[in-house]
Amino acid sequence: MKLRYGLASPYARKARVMIIECGLQDRVELVLTSVWDPNSDIAADNPLGKVPALVGDGGEVLYDSPVICEFLDSQHDGLKLFPPAGGARWRALRRQALADGVMDAALLRRLELARPDGERSTAWAERQKAAVERSLDALEEEADSLGAEVTIGQVAIGCALGYLDFRFAHEDWRQGRPALADWYETFADRPSMRATAPTDKS
Repeated sequence: MKLRYGLASPYARKARVMIIECGLQDRVELVLTSVWDPNSDIAADNPLGKVPALVGDGGEVLYDSPVICEFLDSQHDGLKLFPPAGGARWRALRRQALADGVMDAALLRRLELARPDGERSTAWAERQKAAVERSLDALEEEADSLGAEVTIGQVAIGCALGYLDFRFAHEDWRQGRPALADWYETFADRPSMRATAPTDKS
């Protein structure tokens, strides 16, 4: 299998964390891909022109991080990061959705703020910031229940918070959210998280 990824992408980081947590490092080749390179061939594997994209052993391609992550979780015999059924499964999927939404809003805000003067919408950027703040407040309320377990929910939350540290380090998301900050400090120290820290350097 091949995973096409970007070093700065929080969505691709989710897949890379899953590969490590599931013990699939020997089965997945990592292919660094720049989606912003006009000569990139990423569209051949993902018509959306995004990473991550997973090319299977038979040539089939999966894209969108929730799909890729669940597929990776099906490729090992250990403890599943996607709980199979019941409340635990829906809780993990809800947390993944919330964390992915934080990534979406943070990325949209960053792109908006990078637009030239006259094309930038401050109101739109503030709307995305507000969505992130509300989501972080919701995560703070349930941070004590995150515990030490690892599900796709925790993986996604960890990648979302890591992206905020990466792109918005000047804004202290930890302020007023001590429980979430404490949980993240422990989770971010996992080998899978340390090995996939985002960077702009290739």
